[in-house]
Amino acid sequence: MNLDRWWRGLGTALSFLAFGIGGLFIGLVVAPLLSVCVRDSERRQYLARCLIQRCFRAFITLMQGLGVLDYHFDRQERLQRPGLLVVANHPSLIDVIFLLAHMPHADCIVKGRLASNPFTRGPVRAAGYITNNEPEAVLKAAGESLRKGNSLILFPEGTRTTPQRPIKFRRGGANIALRTGTAITPVLIRCTPTTLTKGEPWYHIPASRVRMELRVLDDLPINDDNQQPTGQLARQLTHRLSDHFNRELEQRHHERDTRRSVD
Repeated sequence: MNLDRWWRGLGTALSFLAFGIGGLFIGLVVAPLLSVCVRDSERRQYLARCLIQRCFRAFITLMQGLGVLDYHFDRQERLQRPGLLVVANHPSLIDVIFLLAHMPHADCIVKGRLASNPFTRGPVRAAGYITNNEPEAVLKAAGESLRKGNSLILFPEGTRTTPQRPIKFRRGGANIALRTGTAITPVLIRCTPTTLTKGEPWYHIPASRVRMELRVLDDLPINDDNQQPTGQLARQLTHRLSDHFNRELEQRHHERDTRRSVD
């Protein structure tokens, strides 16, 4: 392993250590203090989400400073609007960190096991993020969150994207969009080279520095034709959304290859 790769491996280890310590601190210190000092539950969640947003911004800065990654967030200002339903692909474990760091008071649908993990359960519970244990409960909680003016982040693939394979969404995002009448704000995420994919341990350090590229695409309106059953509409919207992401991803790859050939 060359010196640069060794240093990035050390930086990755320090980053994970900082993430774990931060999660424990929020769960063991911040959350109990908020429970004692702030009686209103919505106010507590608001403060916890503001804190998490700032912590994630600091975490990204740390990873940049340690040379672990670089990133570019195109059209990020579009995420400052309230009441968005943000749907993203999921190429890496750290995708959600970038979205939560750049969205004010964002809600998020997370895997149920994160609510019991000792390093993440404190932030998840303090912020009141929605866990995906029961589909019907998720739909109800998502609708309530959007009605309050929160923006909601979800990754409809259900797991991290398999490298070199087309994006294939499940119907969760489409069901929420249709039941709440909310247009979808797609965020396309690319991670080059791939890292922290499904089943890949953190200590598998890529040969070169990781570059995260996030692009907020134009809002995708929904077809709420009441003449069709909701299940059929959800399938159609899910296929449309998957195709939309795959076309955009293919276009980005083509643009990158064209730039390389010109250089």
